Amino acid sequence: MTFPSNLKYTKEHEWVRVEGEEAYIGVTEFAQSELGDIVYVEVETVGDTISEGDVFGTIEAVKTTSDLFMPVSGKIVAFNEKLNDAAELINSDPYGEGWIVKIRIQDPEELEGLLDVAAYEVLVA
Repeated sequence: MTFPSNLKYTKEHEWVRVEGEEAYIGVTEFAQSELGDIVYVEVETVGDTISEGDVFGTIEAVKTTSDLFMPVSGKIVAFNEKLNDAAELINSDPYGEGWIVKIRIQDPEELEGLLDVAAYEVLVA
């Protein structure tokens, strides 16, 4: 499994890629492998400001449905519309085309509480 070093990670297996005042959020390769074949992603919170740790959507796989937790507080500015027709992008490209939401970060200091790649690798080992 790969875990890009330019991302931050959560104990709930979400990743964050910061780009200025915005960030992309998805689930890690570990998470998608545990979930299995992903068939649907539901995010009804676009336009909402979600606090760190709160649920912002759900991800449905053949065998289970899981909540998606916000890694850092922010306003959801976009949902990856490609997932409507191709949720399996999360399985095939979790760190690229399989991103789930884009947010405007509310409190950049919260990023310091996330895991770096070394800490995340220890978590999933």
